[in-house]
Amino acid sequence: MENKWFLSVIQEDFRAGKISVEKTAKLLEKLNIRCDGNHVKCVFKENDTHRNGKITIEEFRRIYRNFAYREEVVEIFNTYSSNRKMSEQNLIKFLKQEQYVQMSDTIASEIIQKYEPIKEAKKQHQMTIEGFIRYMNSDDCLLFKKDCTHVYHDMTRPLNDYFISTSHNTYLISGQLIGPSDLWGYASALVKGCRCLEIDCWDGSQNEPVVYHGHTLTSKILFKTVIQVINKYAFMASDYPVVLSLENHCSPQQQEIMANNLQSILGNTLLSDILEKFPDVLPSPEIRKIKIALELSDLVIYTKAEKFKGFHHAQLYQKFNENNSIGELLARKLSKQKAREFISHTNNFITRIYPKASRTDSSNYIPQEFWNVGCQMVALNFQTPGLPMDLQNGKFLDNGGCGYLLKPEILRNPKLNFSPNELKEYNPTILSIRLISGFQLPPTNRNDPLVLIEIYGIPDDQTKQQTHVVRKNAFSPRWNETFTFTIHAPEMALVRFVAENQVTIGSNEFLGQYTLPLLCMDKGYRTIPLFSKTGDNLDPASLFVYVWYHE
Repeated sequence: MENKWFLSVIQEDFRAGKISVEKTAKLLEKLNIRCDGNHVKCVFKENDTHRNGKITIEEFRRIYRNFAYREEVVEIFNTYSSNRKMSEQNLIKFLKQEQYVQMSDTIASEIIQKYEPIKEAKKQHQMTIEGFIRYMNSDDCLLFKKDCTHVYHDMTRPLNDYFISTSHNTYLISGQLIGPSDLWGYASALVKGCRCLEIDCWDGSQNEPVVYHGHTLTSKILFKTVIQVINKYAFMASDYPVVLSLENHCSPQQQEIMANNLQSILGNTLLSDILEKFPDVLPSPEIRKIKIALELSDLVIYTKAEKFKGFHHAQLYQKFNENNSIGELLARKLSKQKAREFISHTNNFITRIYPKASRTDSSNYIPQEFWNVGCQMVALNFQTPGLPMDLQNGKFLDNGGCGYLLKPEILRNPKLNFSPNELKEYNPTILSIRLISGFQLPPTNRNDPLVLIEIYGIPDDQTKQQTHVVRKNAFSPRWNETFTFTIHAPEMALVRFVAENQVTIGSNEFLGQYTLPLLCMDKGYRTIPLFSKTGDNLDPASLFVYVWYHE
């Protein structure tokens, strides 16, 4: 702690004497310490000895230790260091034994050069506690695997082999019966990586088609402005195709206007001709020069809607380029009673699931039950935060967030005869998570945090466990509890971490959450960022865990 690097950074700020809480926050930021303003104020107050709103350099040192020298991280450093220095060889040992890093000859040296702030230590190929803290707080130690942050799935298979990020009534940003239709619904969905948008089209005045929820009191927006917004935002988050699901209620005259709008606004990005390479099967997401597939009259190419009349009827008569939309109630019944037939159906045809009509408040169902039977387009109301959208966002973090996920082989290979409701001879994965601590959790009136770990997947895998409550400490709660889960279908499983504040026994207040696919979890000591109900990053609020599982 008492090193030249630290003193050289802070001394200039103390030349004029004591510093304020605002200056303290800026100085911590200068030292690469991420801080929540409320926690800075609280710790500042605890260390302001004279209670005059100013602190000395010694008092600042104590504050710095509170934020930087997390006891659990110091303990790890001390295990692999001697004389307050970690040698390159000991760093290699730590990376192999604890972090499960695929080692190269230079990786330890590269970490030291990247994170160690003290030049003398760098020259000696050593890491101080300051460098180790920087490394442990970096993106290199996040729970989400770096390999999953880019597109790595096979993207050359037919579209029906993929889960596709899909929104329901994308134009609505509030309720289903009353409220605004807004262009922001399309922009925000596309920015989140959504690849299938819904557009309900109706005849409008002055021969201009409009978009709104028909026969309701929702407001109307022009069809052409919707297409303009889609054209602007379509490929900001992903380079892969956008599917526009057009629910067409327009007269022939205004359908012509729609077609003209699509062609004039989208231009060469519009797919309007059959790709010769795919005469009898759907194309893959790799239509590189052609980025948008659409449904309208002659523009309908690969995703023509066909009324669902049952699995047997589809097997006999449905064509490869016809898709089905099935309401959640019927889909849930079929997934429970005829899961294998459902999976066989989704092997061959794109299937879209949509919310039941009674969800007038734009609430959502749990999408996992329909992913379990291979449904490609599980449509959710993106404007409504909560558990279903946490699962949606978490699932589609994978594969670089491109909005397309190759379905696991158990949902693509008929020979495996998979059913999520009937386990056969599967080799389960044992997942162990040691929930070590939290850091700078959102402060509340009581500050009594606990953490839930929830598993979503096939029915036999769905479970949750929780820590004990840490009393009056949202700044640095320690749990040190280990939880073990048996996961029968790990390729289907999502893991959700939820930080809550206990208000009363049996009543908790949401603080933050993080959801990701089990197979995207890195092993070892990892940091978990937390997100608010609305999906905002709560940085620096985080959890610290140790993860281990068989792949």
